[in-house]
Amino acid sequence: MISTTVKHLPPIVIALAILGLLESPVALAQLDRSRCADCHFANPYTEPAQQHLHRWSLSPHQRADVGCDSCHGGNPDTFESLQAHRGVLSSFNPSSPVHRTQLPATCGSCHVGPYVNFQASRHHELLGQGDRRVPTCSTCHGSVDGRLLSPQGLERQCAECHGPDGIEPRPGRAADARLLLEGIANVRESLEAARRLIERVRDAGRRRTLEAAYLQAEIPVIEARRAGHRFVFDQLEERLETAQERTAALLSELVNPAP
Repeated sequence: MISTTVKHLPPIVIALAILGLLESPVALAQLDRSRCADCHFANPYTEPAQQHLHRWSLSPHQRADVGCDSCHGGNPDTFESLQAHRGVLSSFNPSSPVHRTQLPATCGSCHVGPYVNFQASRHHELLGQGDRRVPTCSTCHGSVDGRLLSPQGLERQCAECHGPDGIEPRPGRAADARLLLEGIANVRESLEAARRLIERVRDAGRRRTLEAAYLQAEIPVIEARRAGHRFVFDQLEERLETAQERTAALLSELVNPAP
């Protein structure tokens, strides 16, 4: 509710007060985080497409205050177009941080683990050789979404190259990728259920034992994800089986504790 005093202030006084607030370091810091997106949202007929902006606005990147300049470059501290876009290159330019060949290194500046593992893959080797058909980070995670393809989506994506009519056909490769991703999702769901049950255990000693078992079940899941970024499916499958066995044992102990 606006106070009577504020309502009767001259408009110029209210405007100056607002400007004073916006010039505070905290307000400017909050404005800077979305300045690029704010300007492009307000100019819907310029690049990038509005769909790109909407995906960013709903992504983990937006929630973590990772703005446009983090990947595209430019100056987020100004609304002046030439200054704001200084140094920004087209995504088709091989020197651009978001060009498909540069994207792993750009993403890897934050996502170090996946980048290190992707570098050990055959896909990364082919990408460095200029092969435009191999996947890069955005193939599975979207351009700004920070998402993961569904198991069915991953199967379709893999089948483009490894399906019967693909450039590198491998029978069952795409279906195996789907099953493995489904397996990881199921184990993670079971581990989350186990974590909630462990939090309810009142006996401190038993809870510590269960927490240690939880960590031992979680480790092979992490290792399976690392193998996935290297596209080493045999190792991924072996780590997933270990995770499933340890998770099943943990849940059994939670539901039917030993006397």
